Amino acid sequence: MKDLSERVSKRINIMDKTKQHKKAMLDALEKSLGVVTAACKAVGIGRTTHYLWMQDDAEYRAAVEGISDVALDFAESQLHKQIEEGNSTATIFFLKTKGKKRGYIERQEITGADGMPQSFQIEIIDENQNE
Repeated sequence: MKDLSERVSKRINIMDKTKQHKKAMLDALEKSLGVVTAACKAVGIGRTTHYLWMQDDAEYRAAVEGISDVALDFAESQLHKQIEEGNSTATIFFLKTKGKKRGYIERQEITGADGMPQSFQIEIIDENQNE
């Protein structure tokens, strides 16, 4: 009976340790703005472990996805700050990505040599047709 209780106790300790690692990983992901490699290094786990948790634990996956949204919000706020400061590159980037409906878009025209249309016709000849 003692052997069984020791095994159960070890299993509970392992589960507690995993829970602690997941919590630490979420904290590290938040600090690293969602950069998985940096967070894994900080916690001392492998990337594979993180991705297995993502696959197997819906609650963990939802928390990680929430952190990714926070990182995106942060990046957007930094972009808005740069626009306010008069950074034309940031303004152009914003308009190209968010202003497409208003005509702020770059188009590429693909042409052949010397600006000629790039079109061709393919004719398939069936040699067995005349037989």
